[in-house]
Amino acid sequence: MTDLAGRYFDAAIAVLERARREEAKSIERAAETLADAVADGGRVFAFGAGHSSLPAQDVVYRAGGLAVMNLLAVPGVIGVNVMPATLGSALERVSGLATATLDASPARSGDVLFVVSLSGRNVMPIELAAHARGRGLTVIGLTSLDYPGKVESRHPSGGFLKDHCDIVLDSKIGVGDGELRADGVPTGFGSVSSVVTVALMQAVVAEAIGRLAERGLEPPVFRSGNVDGGREWNAQLIADHHDRVFYAF
Repeated sequence: MTDLAGRYFDAAIAVLERARREEAKSIERAAETLADAVADGGRVFAFGAGHSSLPAQDVVYRAGGLAVMNLLAVPGVIGVNVMPATLGSALERVSGLATATLDASPARSGDVLFVVSLSGRNVMPIELAAHARGRGLTVIGLTSLDYPGKVESRHPSGGFLKDHCDIVLDSKIGVGDGELRADGVPTGFGSVSSVVTVALMQAVVAEAIGRLAERGLEPPVFRSGNVDGGREWNAQLIADHHDRVFYAF
């Protein structure tokens, strides 16, 4: 292993440890909110644009995850699947697209929405979070609190995602999302934001699953489709929770 590869692992582990230590209370609050929603028959959605969509997607329809997690898929911003890829970044600055998507979704008052945005500065996540709260949803934001104060908001209000959330999980990622430096490389590199934010999302889900079990409720947890009986188990879960699963027919 080269020095840079080793340094990357060290950097990722250091930020993970900091997030684990400093965000424990917020993780607990988010997990309790998620557990309440699952127990009460609520709907749960997750949104992210660009690479911030990866943590949102990571908790939807996957082994070991809650069957009732749904992706709020805003057209054109889910990853880098549009051409040109820069269009996705431009759409994050367009007003009305995310709110229209939420209004067209099955989301209703009392539901939970996770909004993931590293910088928290773009129009789409800010507008979506504010609109969701106005409609009575509980909004859990995953963002870096290092950005406010160091970069300008792109929203007309001048605010950031953190200003429109009921619960905020700070990913601890520094501005620029590059943990490594090296001679001959003109900028920072070695992003750990996806690693850390996925871990935060999974930690919340894991804690919520445990809390449901402590209440005497059987959490609707998917099995791997690659183990015997897994596909049948998962199909039954989707059928049992068909009124809260919006990624299957």
